[in-house]
Amino acid sequence: MIRQLIATVLAVFALNACAADANQASRAELETVKGIGPGLSGKIVKAREAGPFKNWGDLVERVGGIGAGNAPKLSQAGLTVAGSAFDNAATAPAKASKTAKAPKDGQPSKKARKASDAA
Repeated sequence: MIRQLIATVLAVFALNACAADANQASRAELETVKGIGPGLSGKIVKAREAGPFKNWGDLVERVGGIGAGNAPKLSQAGLTVAGSAFDNAATAPAKASKTAKAPKDGQPSKKARKASDAA
């Protein structure tokens, strides 16, 4: 029982030791996160000079080398942004709905004419 408790406490400390927030961590601290090397940590620190990252979407947008593909992996490895883990739903850009184009000359498009001719 005590062994399990000690193992659990050590595991929690080990997980927290790898955690780094993109807004606060030094280059060295960022490099403790699996997947972040010297190049990427430098990009994060340089982008942060313009101001803190608001969220994961802001980080992905401002730092080259971090995209939708590796952001979840970095989050799982311990990187946070403004104290938050990566949330794919919150960072996914909204898909623009397609709207029909208005005819330039008031005439229906060729596609619309074919559809009405077929009917």
